[in-house]
Amino acid sequence: MTSPPLPSPSPPAWTHCASGATTTNPVGCRGVRVPGSTGCLAHLTPTDRISHLTGLSPGDDIDYRGTTFTHPLLNDLLAALHDPATGGPRFGAARFEHASFSDVARFDGASFAGAVRFDHASFSHAVGFEQASFSSTTVFDHASFFAAMFAGASFSADIRFEHASFSRMAHFDGASFAAAVRFDHASFSAEAQFNGVTFSGDTRFSRAVFAAQAEFWDASFSNAAWFEHTSFRGPVGFEHVSFSNAAWFGGASFSDVATFSRASFARSAQFEGASFAAEAHFEHATFSDTASFSRTIFTGQARFDRTTLNGPALFFYATFHDHAWFGGATFHNEAWFGGAAFTRDVRLTNTRFAAAGLGPLVVGGRLDLSRAVFEVPVTIEAAAPVVLCRRTRWDATATLRLRHALLDLTDAVVTHPLSVATHHTPFTTHNGTPLPETLLTTTTPSPSPDVRVASLRGVDTAHLVLTDTDLAGCRFTGAVHLDQVRLTGRTRFAPAPTGVHWHHLVSRRWTRRRVLAEEHHWRATRTPPTNPTAPTDREWTPGPHHPDPDQTPGPDDIAPVYRDLRKAFEDNKNEPDAADFYYGEMEMRRNDPERPCAERTLVTLYWAVSGYGLRATRAVTWLVLTMTVTILSLMWWGLPTNDTTPRTTGTLPMTGQPLDLHTDSVDPVVSGPIADRLTAKRARKATHVAVNSVFFRASGQDLTPTGSEIEMASRFLEPVLLALAVLAIRSRVKR
Repeated sequence: MTSPPLPSPSPPAWTHCASGATTTNPVGCRGVRVPGSTGCLAHLTPTDRISHLTGLSPGDDIDYRGTTFTHPLLNDLLAALHDPATGGPRFGAARFEHASFSDVARFDGASFAGAVRFDHASFSHAVGFEQASFSSTTVFDHASFFAAMFAGASFSADIRFEHASFSRMAHFDGASFAAAVRFDHASFSAEAQFNGVTFSGDTRFSRAVFAAQAEFWDASFSNAAWFEHTSFRGPVGFEHVSFSNAAWFGGASFSDVATFSRASFARSAQFEGASFAAEAHFEHATFSDTASFSRTIFTGQARFDRTTLNGPALFFYATFHDHAWFGGATFHNEAWFGGAAFTRDVRLTNTRFAAAGLGPLVVGGRLDLSRAVFEVPVTIEAAAPVVLCRRTRWDATATLRLRHALLDLTDAVVTHPLSVATHHTPFTTHNGTPLPETLLTTTTPSPSPDVRVASLRGVDTAHLVLTDTDLAGCRFTGAVHLDQVRLTGRTRFAPAPTGVHWHHLVSRRWTRRRVLAEEHHWRATRTPPTNPTAPTDREWTPGPHHPDPDQTPGPDDIAPVYRDLRKAFEDNKNEPDAADFYYGEMEMRRNDPERPCAERTLVTLYWAVSGYGLRATRAVTWLVLTMTVTILSLMWWGLPTNDTTPRTTGTLPMTGQPLDLHTDSVDPVVSGPIADRLTAKRARKATHVAVNSVFFRASGQDLTPTGSEIEMASRFLEPVLLALAVLAIRSRVKR
């Protein structure tokens, strides 16, 4: 029950009853005088009231402005207008402006043929207009309702409830509004029900206030619906609502759960500047024209799962403070998210884009595009810590410009050129203002804006272009056509561990080179880090499946990846960087237990001597060591102690026969203590022999039989080592 409004000190515009006027209330009763009397209907004598009511007949025009109705008085009036044909009271034109109903008022089944005025009327108890019919203009402006029941009522002409107030339930279920209806600035303090209502004309709820639950389930709006700046402070339901014309919710505020599930918007749906403080549900909704959520604020979860958007979807500068779900949604037209900010995850999984323009946007959580389908060329610009494109399908050219992102392309289907690039400067709005990235301060592992690719497993990379990307943690095994991937700009791979490492009391020092993440993972299973909880650059980094070796790619899986990437670099005329991948391929062959032992032994020898023809220092070291051994060996055993000279022997004939002479060379020998053989003179001779052997030349020096064997060995080994050193240098400077 509501208290009647305080009487105005000013007299009404009509000739009023003035009964009960006092010095403190000079106006008195404000009821309009009944024709032919000096009082209103409430203050007529019983005889005059009976006479007046007896003179009424169904369909008469009545005027009871300012009159106070008790329950018996209203019943007497309704009985006087009762129409046996309809079973309810029938009014012509009815004027109840400023009337006051101090008890329950039942107009159920009444019919109003003329204009109806209840503006500023006060209903202190429940009032019922259920199944009532209004054939002409009806006005309830500024009316005050305790509980209003309009279920099944029909309004054939314009109806107005502007600034009306409902203290308790407002029940309009099943009502029909054939013309314009206005609830502008109306206030609903308790539950408001408009379920199944038919709004055939323009409908306005602009700046209305719903303090409790508001229900519009299965309602239909045939013309424009205006909810601009409406305040929904309780749960609001628009499930299965049909908007056949434009729906305007710009500036509306939703303080509790707002549900538009399975609603259909045939024309423009405008939610610009609206705010949703709790969950917003648009699951299975259909937007046939423009759906504008620009500058909308979603404080709770925003659910657009399986929503169909046939027109442009505008989310310019929208703000999402909780998860945003677009799973299974279909965008048949442009989807614009420029300037949108997502504090947490945004999920576009299984979403289909027939046209799109995603970004620039900032995401504090994960941008999940897994299993999405892009049917047309698209440019995605996003600053996000994680971007998931697992099983995403790109049926047209696509460009991903990302910042701070860890990108996962596992099993993505790339049938057209896909470019992934790091955007080095913050994204800007349409007017050139940089988009703030404060959402990323607690989610990004480093301030670097580089894109870090996590996985290319299962991807056909023939159409993939990676620019300025970090591939240090990227998993390549399972990708196809890696030899055709294009790596441009500054591409980073994981380095090998630095420093000296000990394994089973054996020291190791890894060669500096670019290494695939899979090799890190595989080697980590063989050489566990000293501190497994905090691996550093001095150790091999375990993979996601470590320490289970069965789940970690082995050498036979990694070697083809190195080979394909080497070819990709070579095709791009980048021979120096390709060398690292050849080294990695050979490392996997050397460590592959499935390969024949002879092959592994040969590859191991190749690695030990020259680092697979890529380590000039190692080859030169072996060359110098070999020459040193050759020189020392020649000094000890190869060079004779004394120079050999020819010796001629013969017999002098005594009888005049010819002289027979024989010239013999003395066999070179080495004699004396070993220490005496290490002289400068012998060192020069040995060096001469060794240097000539490097260039596969004979020195002409007299040697012992052992020295000849040493020279032959050096003439085979030293040119090979020199060639390997030259090959290693060439691999680093080749263009």
